[in-house]
Amino acid sequence: MRLFRRRRSEADTEAAPPDPRTPWPEQQVPSDAAAAAVAFWEGWYDLLPEVSAALGEGEPHRVEHDLCVLVETLHPRLHFSLERGRMAIYALVVSGQEDPELRPYTDAWKAAGPPDDAIWEYHDSVPPVPDPTEVTVNLGEHRISLADVRVVAQVDDGVVDVAVHHPAFADLDEAARTTMTFLPLDATLGERLAAERLRRVETAEAEPESTIDLLEFRELVRGLTEQPGESVGASG
Repeated sequence: MRLFRRRRSEADTEAAPPDPRTPWPEQQVPSDAAAAAVAFWEGWYDLLPEVSAALGEGEPHRVEHDLCVLVETLHPRLHFSLERGRMAIYALVVSGQEDPELRPYTDAWKAAGPPDDAIWEYHDSVPPVPDPTEVTVNLGEHRISLADVRVVAQVDDGVVDVAVHHPAFADLDEAARTTMTFLPLDATLGERLAAERLRRVETAEAEPESTIDLLEFRELVRGLTEQPGESVGASG
C-alpha cells in the first residue's frame, strides 16, 4: 500500500502558481554522490522520529515536505515513496526511474544506508507488489482490478515486446489508458526488471486472441526460457 509518492519538483503545488515570467530556480546537483548519500542518511536519522510518529498516527502528509527536501539534497530529479514493506513494516523507496545519470546516486544511497530490519526496508528502485492480481487501482471514477489485465508477450533475444489489455480501456481516455498500460507492468515486474527486459509496450484496446495474466507474465520475464521470437500466451 503506497502511502505517498511525489516528484520533488512538485512540492508545494498548492501554493500560488509562480509568475510564468520568472525562471524556474536551478536545483543544484551534488558533485559527490557518496557524500550526498551520507548527508541524506544523517538527515534521515534526524527526521526518523517524526516519520515514525506520523506513520503511526496515519498522517504521512505531515512529513512529506521534509522528505521532499531531504531527497532533493541527494539529487533533485529523484522520486521517493513510503510504502508498506514486504518483510518489514515500512519501506522507503528512492528511485531514479532507471535513468542512467541517476544510478550513481541511488547506488551510493543504497551502499551508505543501513541494513533492513523489522521496521524498515530500503529499495533503490520501485519493487514489484507481491501479487498484482490483488491490486485495484482508483483512476478518477473508475476502479480497475489488475486481475483483469491480460497481456500478449513476444520474447526476442532476451527482451520482451508486450501488448496490454484491460476490459475498462474502452471507457478510459488516452492518458488513462497509457497509465493503465504501464502501471500493471511496473507493479508486476518492479521498476528495474521492467526497464531491463521490456522493449516495446503497446495498448490493446480490443482483447487479443492469445493472452496470459500478470502472474504468468512475471514468470515468463523472470525466466526468459522461451526461444527468441516465440509468442507466449494462452487462449483467452
